[in-house]
Amino acid sequence: MLAKLKNILFVRLRIWKYQLLSTCKQVSGKPTLHQPMLLAGEGKISFGKNVQIGVVNSPNFYTHYFYLEARGKYSEIIIGSNVSINNGFSAVAFSKIVIGKNALIGFNCAIVDNDGHHLAVEERVTGKPESAEVWILENVFLGNNVTILKGVTIGKNSVIGNGSVVTKDIPDNVVAAGNPARVIRNL
Repeated sequence: MLAKLKNILFVRLRIWKYQLLSTCKQVSGKPTLHQPMLLAGEGKISFGKNVQIGVVNSPNFYTHYFYLEARGKYSEIIIGSNVSINNGFSAVAFSKIVIGKNALIGFNCAIVDNDGHHLAVEERVTGKPESAEVWILENVFLGNNVTILKGVTIGKNSVIGNGSVVTKDIPDNVVAAGNPARVIRNL
């Protein structure tokens, strides 16, 4: 009885709150939610089958939430089937972010397909930042605290080590790690 009450008070009510706060209207698919998810923007967000959001027995379960933003009208975030994403994940797309099927993503990971603000001083507040699509192909494993920046493709079956910042393409079937991430071995 106590476990059910805890789940209602500390998980289900938060999930419901973030569903009410979500502003994205073009959402397809229904992931399994173990953690609250906030969906924002004017673009499209789609989930494949058997997508799991949040992990109960993992850091930040009660304190963080899952954030997806497809900022503009033509922005898109696509999450393939059988993807499992740990707590505290965020993705912001000005153009397109694709996460392929069977991906496994650790806690506190972030994916951005843009610079956030224009880099020129006079346009930082008013200018449109550069954007380039991000593709995470099938069977990719991202460790905890990984950041993936604009224009990156991570190849099939590859593993990205904890704390890495991925600034350039990673080929298929490798392990990459570091800041910036570089290939450290083949699989």
